Amino acid sequence: MTVPSDIEIAQAAKMKPIADVAAKLGLNADELEFYGRYKAKVSPKVFKRLADKPDGKLVLVTAITPTPAGEGKTTTSVGLVQGLTHIGKRACVALREPSLGPSFGVKGGAAGGGYSQVVPMEDINLHFTGDLHAVTTAHNLCAAVIDNHIQQGSGLNIDPRRVVFRRVMDLNERALRKIVIGLGGRTEGVPRESGFDITVASEVMAILCLAVDLMDLKARLARIVVAYTCDGKPVTVADVGTAGAMTVLLKDAVNPNLVQTLEGVPAFIHGGPFANIAHGCNSLQATKLGLKLADYLVTEAGFGADLGAEKFLDIKCRTAGLKPNAAVIVATVRALKMHGGRKKTELTGEDLQALEAGIPNLEKHIENVKKFGLPAVVAINRFPLDTASELALVEKKCAELGASFALSEVWEKGGAGGAELAKKVVEACEKSSELKFIYEPEMSPKEKINAIAREIYGADGVHFTAQAEKDLELIHELGKDDLLICMAKTQYSLSDDAEKLGRPKNFRVTVREVRLSAGAGFLVAVTGAIMTMPGLPRKPAALSIDIDEEGKITGLF
Repeated sequence: MTVPSDIEIAQAAKMKPIADVAAKLGLNADELEFYGRYKAKVSPKVFKRLADKPDGKLVLVTAITPTPAGEGKTTTSVGLVQGLTHIGKRACVALREPSLGPSFGVKGGAAGGGYSQVVPMEDINLHFTGDLHAVTTAHNLCAAVIDNHIQQGSGLNIDPRRVVFRRVMDLNERALRKIVIGLGGRTEGVPRESGFDITVASEVMAILCLAVDLMDLKARLARIVVAYTCDGKPVTVADVGTAGAMTVLLKDAVNPNLVQTLEGVPAFIHGGPFANIAHGCNSLQATKLGLKLADYLVTEAGFGADLGAEKFLDIKCRTAGLKPNAAVIVATVRALKMHGGRKKTELTGEDLQALEAGIPNLEKHIENVKKFGLPAVVAINRFPLDTASELALVEKKCAELGASFALSEVWEKGGAGGAELAKKVVEACEKSSELKFIYEPEMSPKEKINAIAREIYGADGVHFTAQAEKDLELIHELGKDDLLICMAKTQYSLSDDAEKLGRPKNFRVTVREVRLSAGAGFLVAVTGAIMTMPGLPRKPAALSIDIDEEGKITGLF
């Protein structure tokens, strides 16, 4: 029997009108702004109506270190919320918006898979409600005005060599990483080196996801440091004068988007920072709204617990006063065998030796979750070739590490396949927990970075390059030492070396630069070969995407 693809499953779905989905959460039609029949934005006035309502349980979904074998974190998040609904719980999910960069590049879409997807899948993976385009335009408006200040000699005394606010676009385009702009003569601008980042790496995106409301968004935008003067003083968005205009461009984008899962469970999809170069969480507003409207809110943080989960807890939860009740760590037997030394082509047969060698990676992520004081549930995303002996070995190791264990079959069975996991999550949420942070804001930036590297990555310490030392000296002079830390690190290893799989030992992390994100409220510590503008692979996913005369899309997965 031919197994339908994700997009075929999504296209065959019978979606419910979004007003009916919203009604499950107690939302009224006049609290929605409709984008067709199946998408809507939620009005900010809902927060006032629900201000005194107690929050539901908050469940964070994270994962082991990603491998090419796949883990299925988003699929598990969607399957879990369907599983919670299946066992009679009032639940919803909050996810990030997919970026067009990976959708047309190497990764493909990010709407779940199989029978645990959010729909309308094509819309979500493409332009959706236009949020990412609004972020792109707001960011580039500021960039254009900065260059106009330099061109017109407006009195800000901006040093063209020290403009740190690059332009952005929501596509992978390596040719634009480093460019020269302003060529062509006096009327065409002032020549200077610049470049592009991907939209989801923009500080504007980070701010959109951390702002509590429109006015907080505006205030944060105003604090972005975009350049330095010829005598070394910072120039902010407030100085440039674009905070108001940028907020106008983002006035709709700041409101959470509501869609549904294949089983009609409400799903908020809002904001999309990457977790390897940004803080990797959906918007604070979507999370807080879901907590007010449901008894259980499932939310996801990007990549493994060393990246998205650490930032969710140390940055987002600290900023918003959130207190998760439990964390789910998604893993697969296949991925653990890769961490044990097997290649992707060597994963079909039973291999207990490779599995045992790879389990220390899972062990480290369980330890990380426990360091934050949260109960851990390991969800094994089951594949058909997983053997009973392999599954039993993982379950045994989880028991030894004090973590609950559940098999997840949500890709194949939807909510019914997530019922076991849902029950384990409900049990975990009833356990006592006390959120702990890895560092305190009062620590120096070096101390905070070292704490993350040692406690979360398992590093022996951190080496700061001469450029990083210079960056930290400037940050200190600007009085920004108390900002939180956002680590930019490869997702493929607990270390800063993508080739070191499993649980690396005896390594140091190298921080090569530290960027100031004053509006977002954190410092970005850049390690390894992290790029803020990804490139396309030899065969981009875009080459397989097409549409027919009936408007049916193919190749988007």
